[in-house]
Amino acid sequence: MKSVGLIVEYNPFHNGHAFHLNASKEVADADVVIAVMSGNFLQRGEPALVSKWYRTKMALLNGVDIVFELPYRFAVQKAETFANGAVSILDAACCESICFGSESGNISDFNYTIEFLQEQQQPFEDHIHQFMATGVSYPKAVSLAFQQLSDSKKYLDLAKPNNILGLEYIKAINQQKSMLRPLTVPRKNADYHDEHFASETIASATSIRKAIFSDVDGKTEVDQYVPGPTKLLLKEYLQHFHVFHQWENYWSYLQFRLLHCSPDELREVYEVEEGLENRLLAAALEAGSFYEFMQKVKTKRYTWTRLQRLCVHILTNTKKVDITSYPVKASYLRLLGMTGKGKEYLNRKKREFSLPLVSKLSSFKGHEITLDIKAARIYSLGIPNQVKNELIKQEFNQPPIYIK
Repeated sequence: MKSVGLIVEYNPFHNGHAFHLNASKEVADADVVIAVMSGNFLQRGEPALVSKWYRTKMALLNGVDIVFELPYRFAVQKAETFANGAVSILDAACCESICFGSESGNISDFNYTIEFLQEQQQPFEDHIHQFMATGVSYPKAVSLAFQQLSDSKKYLDLAKPNNILGLEYIKAINQQKSMLRPLTVPRKNADYHDEHFASETIASATSIRKAIFSDVDGKTEVDQYVPGPTKLLLKEYLQHFHVFHQWENYWSYLQFRLLHCSPDELREVYEVEEGLENRLLAAALEAGSFYEFMQKVKTKRYTWTRLQRLCVHILTNTKKVDITSYPVKASYLRLLGMTGKGKEYLNRKKREFSLPLVSKLSSFKGHEITLDIKAARIYSLGIPNQVKNELIKQEFNQPPIYIK
């Protein structure tokens, strides 16, 4: 059973994801699709639109065979850490290849770029520090440093988010001495950050979420951009839990956490550094919403994404020691769901897995998984009280979803 791995968030699963899934299966000549999916909080520092269980259903009903959870300590992270965690899970699950979408669409571009960066490592790092000293953000400094050193069209455009992630996936494969074979397919039509619909059938998850949250009269615009199962599950989630999750749902909890903390306590939180604690506390006293708070905190040096991730760590009270004391690889495989074909793969391969397979939360103990549990509990605060406990209990009671 040949397998291809995808690293995903499916927030929500849309037509572009379906294109990527099918193209990946074809280019890898794979029988089984294994997805490593972020849990309830995502890489850009946002709560997922719907819970990880509903996004797992979306994945399985749209062609994925196995869904593993990317643990919190990797999911809400910069690209390098995110990639290391996800690659280690695919490798441990005996996956043969990994296929990611990119703006480049050519794996040779990634290989050329990695070779170039290895040759130019010290000048590259020096240029990054020089640009950061001017006050620009780290991602911008990386892009500018690369432009300064390279002059060939065969290199990647490191201003593009999926190129950056793809580069980190390949670097993680190399560092971990993994046998995963990297493959890439071009992103189709919509750019990652597009806020508006760019075609008749494919749109970015960002634009889909924006349309959902601005849908004040109930006449949704997103039906043509998502497969049937996604459309039905979004409708079901809203009917049952009454809301979709967004940062404003959590603003009062974040504000409470900030106003409850002293500057010294806040400095212990992961990613709070360089005097940011004082800026955060001052903004929390004045802001009336999460968006207003972010506008007050935002500077040219810190990207919106970086600040959102920091806010997730404040919300979950995740301290520096909770993240930095542990290896760059995952230590377990949390199974969220599978199809009949996925179950067959697990039965054949699980004895070869290099990490424990966790299908029942009560049967596995470990500090890292307690971060996942805490994140799930905090995530449940974003829905009305009458259904809140159901989502909390689901973290312990929900067996892996099985789609025959």
